[in-house]
Amino acid sequence: MMDKKQLPKNFIAQHQNHQPGTEEEMIPKPIYVNEDYQPAGKLEGKVAIITGGDSGIGKSTAIYFAKEGADVIVPYLNEHEDAKETKTLVEQVGKTCLLISGDLSSETFCQEVVKQALNKFGKIDILVNNAGEQHPQKNIEDISGQQLEKTFQTNIYAMFHLTKATLPHLGAGSTIINTASVTAYAGNELLVDYSSTKGAIVSFTRSLSMQLASKEIRVNGVAPGPIWTPLIPSTFSAEEVSSFGKDVPMKRAGQPFELAPAYVFLASDDSSYMSGQMLHINGGKIVNG
Repeated sequence: MMDKKQLPKNFIAQHQNHQPGTEEEMIPKPIYVNEDYQPAGKLEGKVAIITGGDSGIGKSTAIYFAKEGADVIVPYLNEHEDAKETKTLVEQVGKTCLLISGDLSSETFCQEVVKQALNKFGKIDILVNNAGEQHPQKNIEDISGQQLEKTFQTNIYAMFHLTKATLPHLGAGSTIINTASVTAYAGNELLVDYSSTKGAIVSFTRSLSMQLASKEIRVNGVAPGPIWTPLIPSTFSAEEVSSFGKDVPMKRAGQPFELAPAYVFLASDDSSYMSGQMLHINGGKIVNG
């Protein structure tokens, strides 16, 4: 059995001078699978779109969905090697993974993702809006108009565009899952624009859940705390990375595999009486909402 006490609590100082980051340069590598996990066919025969499934939370979610019986579509930007590994891991459990590279902030690309998904699988049952980016700045004056626009385009505009494109093809019993963040509730002095987009995602989730309830389509989300993904070393300074996750009660960053079962829960009938809600997986930080 996996000994949770052996999960990394400290990271060496490291930084990647490019976004999005890559797993190859991370020390240690993120942990995507708990080998003790016992699948139960909860998503058998389902088809899921998982944005940002090339790495991090999205990658782990893609693997767990496949373990539960789903085929997956993974739209991602340009992290080709990471995406190929996701595809390999999904195929190892006997499911299909369609990789689609492009910029989700483009409404046209979002429409193309849906078109390719339907051409390949003939249906869509689950949409996981997970892709995101962040750029720390100590002062709001340092957040350029370009950075503000790009962060909103990636984190919330893309979510809106892809949901809009997917919705006509979702039927009763389908689910939408949006990745928000603890920063939507607790804020972050270095991530004012990013936190703002995550707050928008919470409101988007709640409002859309109300709109779609009559169609029997459920909309929920996950608000992660500090999780060890390529976004972290590509975002923060080496010094900040070395103390990443220390500010939560559990005194460590989470690993992607510790979130994936929550996405399985929200995608499956186990959460059939739940919509408009956020699951807080954040190392024990108490937040309201």
